[in-house]
Amino acid sequence: MVVKKMKAIVKTKPGLGNTEMQTVDVPKVGPNDALIKMEAVSICGTDVHIYEWDDWAANRIKPPLIYGHEFCGFIEEVGANVHWLKKGDRVSGECHIHCGQCFQCRTGNAHICEKMKIFGVDSPGIFAEYASLPAANMLINGDMPAKYYSIQDPLGNAVHTVFATDVPGNFVAVLGLGPIGLMSVAVCKAIGAAKVFGIGRKNKYRIDLGKKCGADFALSSLTDDVVKIVKENTEGRGVDASLEMTGNPNAITMGIDLMRPGGTIALLGVFAQDWTVNVSEKIIFKYATIKGINGRLMFDTWYRMRGLVESGNLNLDPIITHEMDFDAFEEGMEAMRSGNSGKVVLYME
Repeated sequence: MVVKKMKAIVKTKPGLGNTEMQTVDVPKVGPNDALIKMEAVSICGTDVHIYEWDDWAANRIKPPLIYGHEFCGFIEEVGANVHWLKKGDRVSGECHIHCGQCFQCRTGNAHICEKMKIFGVDSPGIFAEYASLPAANMLINGDMPAKYYSIQDPLGNAVHTVFATDVPGNFVAVLGLGPIGLMSVAVCKAIGAAKVFGIGRKNKYRIDLGKKCGADFALSSLTDDVVKIVKENTEGRGVDASLEMTGNPNAITMGIDLMRPGGTIALLGVFAQDWTVNVSEKIIFKYATIKGINGRLMFDTWYRMRGLVESGNLNLDPIITHEMDFDAFEEGMEAMRSGNSGKVVLYME
């Protein structure tokens, strides 16, 4: 039997970079899997961590590894047990592989499965011409351009975070204007937030993108008096909801300071440092609600997200700042690492 070959982006060994375009075998399809021919893939912040080999990557990733987990593609083949997908279906997929048997999975919380694995992190990912992935994780796409479907994984983080609070008709602060923060701004505007305050720090490129994504105010915590501006433009009371996307403890404190009494702060950022706070002042006496957000609800968030994407009301165009060929992966990675980008989408030939 002739084994087919494909191009793939491989993290070859520990350390900065150490990433090569290699020719490897097309993966085999297990009985519960689907082989997907990639149409477009996107670079995630997680992929940047793997490329740069920070402490998280060093403790989690086992090279060699084909990485990447954001994609849009077509079903090429399905396993013997798969009857709900067929060749030619256009799909994207949830990267969290849940066990289906633990307490969390059996009580509707598969997104926090006790035995969670992630393709592109714990198993081969999608920076390749083909990938074999769990069929149960696939969702069928419509006929919009591939770039929109390829970014559904991070968009789902934004949708999950936004809908964990009460946004329509209310004042919202988004702290952190990386790609997911920018998506959160766009989602808040699409579902009818009264005013959205997009707050970055020193990256003017992304603060400007915040404005393009619909923020009523795009501010810098470094140069603007953010609390004063927010209070002046929320009838003096503060925002109803803060969405924290940075992983910086100072942003949690600011998010709570921006909130009215009884407001909600949702935390999606991943923190490398502890957060120290006067609990009585900042939380108890303020009657604040704090929500931790992890991943996407499986699969509620995906259906809600698809409805937003295909409604025509969600403006994702400013967020997709770079589109290039798959062979230009290194160029795309450098764009992500520079901070002067939103989402980077790579197209297969």
